[in-house]
Amino acid sequence: MTMKKVGLIAGNGKLPELFLNQCTLKGIEPFSVYLFESVEDDVKKHKNSVKYSVAQVGKIISYFKKNGITQLIMLGKVEKNLIFSNLKFDLTATKILLSTKNKKDKNILKAIINYIESENIEVLPQNYLLDEYIARNEVYTKISPNKNEEKTIEIGIEAARMLTDIDAGQTVVVKDESVIALEGVEGTDKTILRGGELAGKNCIVVKMARRNQDYRIDVPTIGLETIKKVAEINACGIVIEADKMLFIDKEEVINFANKNKIFIKGIKI
Repeated sequence: MTMKKVGLIAGNGKLPELFLNQCTLKGIEPFSVYLFESVEDDVKKHKNSVKYSVAQVGKIISYFKKNGITQLIMLGKVEKNLIFSNLKFDLTATKILLSTKNKKDKNILKAIINYIESENIEVLPQNYLLDEYIARNEVYTKISPNKNEEKTIEIGIEAARMLTDIDAGQTVVVKDESVIALEGVEGTDKTILRGGELAGKNCIVVKMARRNQDYRIDVPTIGLETIKKVAEINACGIVIEADKMLFIDKEEVINFANKNKIFIKGIKI
């Protein structure tokens, strides 16, 4: 019996590594293309692993086809500013860029996915094989939000929803029933730090998924780096959307949150 194969386009962070571990557990053979030198070592060292830049779409597709890949997954961070830096785009990537309506990173990724799928390779949702990391509808920590904090959280959820609707970001920082910071191109961590700068301690971070999240492009994720930023600004806690987000390094994160008297609450909307 031949082993099931799957392709991986890997960016930065822990998700590609977690995915490769799941492949091993489930007897699936992964073939990886990593996009940066800064990806996790385990991804680089993996036996079927090669490096191409995000601008070499033609080569990436050829590598997968040569290895008989009919399904692939895109995981890990591709820093948004990279899309706007002076990469040398191959012919395929140039064609894709020309086909995008605007240069929003989501549209570029969508165009890349459409192209991959036009080459008869299915792009899988990013939560494929990662069910055990999906956030649940519960308070994970010893501390829960109090009544006043719950009111502020409601405002945060509403603001985050509006933010995702215009496809700007997914994270907001709130305090005392006011919206302090909204995520733009800078990403979650920098938004949290900005919120802390603007409002001092006792902020609350709220991170939501888009209503019509395209899981092939992006699954919102929190992990140890996120919670460290929450602690760095002396925030009270973080709220995440249950069933729609990945929560990685769970044990470490919860221990760290408990030590720092931070709540982590998953909310189903």
